[in-house]
Amino acid sequence: MAPFAVTMPVALFILDMQFLWVYADDLIGKGLAPWVIAELMMYASARLVNLALPLAILVASIMAFGSLSERNELTALKSAGLSIFRIFRPLVVTMLLISFGAFWFSNAAWPVANLKFRALLFSVTQKKPTLNLVPGAFYNGIEGFAIRVDSKEENGVLNDLFIHDHREGETGVSRVIRAERGQMEQQGDRLIMTLHNGVSYEEDLEQSKRRKERLQPHISSSFERQLFEIDLASLDFSKVDEGLFKRAHEMMTIAQLQLAIDSIEGMANDRLHEIQLYGARQTALFRDSIETAGAPFAAGGIWNALSPTQRRMAFDGARSLARNGQQGIANGLEDARGRRKAMDRHAIEWHRKFFLALSCILLFFIGAPLGAIIRKGGLGMPTVLAIGIFLAFYVLSMLGEQMVKSGQVSPVIGMWMSSLILLPLAVFLTRQAMRDASAFQIKWPSILKGVFRMKSTPTT
Repeated sequence: MAPFAVTMPVALFILDMQFLWVYADDLIGKGLAPWVIAELMMYASARLVNLALPLAILVASIMAFGSLSERNELTALKSAGLSIFRIFRPLVVTMLLISFGAFWFSNAAWPVANLKFRALLFSVTQKKPTLNLVPGAFYNGIEGFAIRVDSKEENGVLNDLFIHDHREGETGVSRVIRAERGQMEQQGDRLIMTLHNGVSYEEDLEQSKRRKERLQPHISSSFERQLFEIDLASLDFSKVDEGLFKRAHEMMTIAQLQLAIDSIEGMANDRLHEIQLYGARQTALFRDSIETAGAPFAAGGIWNALSPTQRRMAFDGARSLARNGQQGIANGLEDARGRRKAMDRHAIEWHRKFFLALSCILLFFIGAPLGAIIRKGGLGMPTVLAIGIFLAFYVLSMLGEQMVKSGQVSPVIGMWMSSLILLPLAVFLTRQAMRDASAFQIKWPSILKGVFRMKSTPTT
């Protein structure tokens, strides 16, 4: 268990660093409290357990049995009459316990962690950046304002301020203020700016549309000292209601997913049945119309009595009716396909609950025999092999999931494709370990001698 205790935190740390790299732009510069960052990282780590746990098990099993084989301890155990399965037995029991724990986590804890993560991440991304004025650059973090300063002094004095107030949605007035210097003071959710020696330009946006009626493009006024207030309520951090995300398939347990799948499948079947009935009614209507109109056509009758304009209107009406029927059927089929896709997404999450637990056992039976075969411990060769195998496993898993979402395969085949492909590898490596094979230990001198065998010839 010692290698697993080391590899699991390392795997989580690496995946957390990847998360920070992806969402760095959403976190930096917003003045988030440390507890918000800590809470977000905690939920992110919980969401990444489904990746970190199989990787940690694979690396730990290769390291453990590689070290036993490298120190000839595994050979000694076999010499004492213990088979490879007898040696694996305690760890298999441990793996079963870990798998049951992984199943409980994926069904009970993972949906809750995913829900809280999504809600908190949405709240963080919606938060405006903190007020951090960079000299020479416009700051647009406050809705309705653009602020620029030329320089900042150590005592907090701002030189050459430019403030563009474009809250036209509230007041219908656009205002530009230039000031030689100023100071800022935050009072609660209000920013008080004391401006000195400036000019204010004010323009009515509604009246500016009628420029021909105006004698002046704007109204200007100068001031020696002026107080300017800005509402900072948009910069405050507030959590969004988690109820907005509860209906997502990633936030459901197995029972909830099964109920949702049955409900969506029932609605999809009902929709297809409605389309069949609609098509049957439209077909009967067209058939009756054709049969009714056939007699007058043959005898001349009503059709010949119609004017060219009336005939064109009749054709246009029939064509419009046919197009409406075709479009109605197409819309119904598209709705049914959408429901099928939603059902597949729920089925993916349903299978994922079991996939995480069984993948831990599968990767153990790949890593443990592989460690016994390569006879190398530590963090060198075992880590390289483990990462390569895990990348193949991850790529196959993502490929299968995308094939399900695109409708190419069923959820059962797509979600278990990676396990089915790697299962023969686990069986092969286990058999090699039973035979005490020393794969990957190639005797290169012997091979080269066999290839480049030279016959010595006597010299005369």
